[in-house]
Amino acid sequence: MKVFISVDMEGVAGIVDWAQCLATGDDYALGRDLLVGEVNAAIGGAVAAGATEILVNDAHSFMRNLPPDLIGGEASYLSGRFKPLYMMQGLDASFDAVVFLGYHAAIATPGVLSHTYNPRAIADVRLCGTTTGEAGLNALVAQHFRVPVAVITGDQYVGPEAAPFCPGIKHLQVKESISRYSALNMHPRKARDLIREGVRAALCDLAPPPAIASPATIEIRFTSPDMAEQATWVRGVSRLDSLTVSLTDDEPLRLYQAFITLVYLTRSLIDTY
Repeated sequence: MKVFISVDMEGVAGIVDWAQCLATGDDYALGRDLLVGEVNAAIGGAVAAGATEILVNDAHSFMRNLPPDLIGGEASYLSGRFKPLYMMQGLDASFDAVVFLGYHAAIATPGVLSHTYNPRAIADVRLCGTTTGEAGLNALVAQHFRVPVAVITGDQYVGPEAAPFCPGIKHLQVKESISRYSALNMHPRKARDLIREGVRAALCDLAPPPAIASPATIEIRFTSPDMAEQATWVRGVSRLDSLTVSLTDDEPLRLYQAFITLVYLTRSLIDTY
């Protein structure tokens, strides 16, 4: 069995503030330790389920958050910025399952540190008319390669958000959001036990791959009109109103790549404010 683990950070038990998950933050060292613990728990669950090859894609911020020598299970580690497939870089049809670890809720929800790819540019994203966070968008890549998304970990919002796009996904809740900057957190040891066993069980009873209706449409509401205008410079992107654009495609990977292009492109305007 070959397992792909896409690793974010905001959904890890104990993390409730940007200072814990950005390298410049005062509590980043603590956040990184909590992250490593959950990553290794997921790896342990995968190994227990029979995984012989595991790829960990660091998908948070500048994507170099994990000390390579602390990653368990002799898993391969994909790190660094400007990946063409971003949070899903490294996935291909040779994998048997995907795990979304440490994921957070969409910007439109009160989940812990909620955002969708870029909180300074994106105010809302809808996939096929349904508000989604990063899990639903990333499911487009899994659908292209026909790989099941087995597990998602995080607060109480991430599972229901992923479910419409990832049939049969197992939601492992490690904390309960109280507000965007507070949560009732499971003790790290208990969270790791939950993840280890939950990943093992899910990989032993895999769900089907995502089956998002085709053609699929993504609607993006930006935080400023000039970002929406800049987005229309990409072929196939239509302006719906002053803040919102839409793009449609019958090929899920191409749709995802167009969305990621808009994420990168609109960042050029952020520093002007």
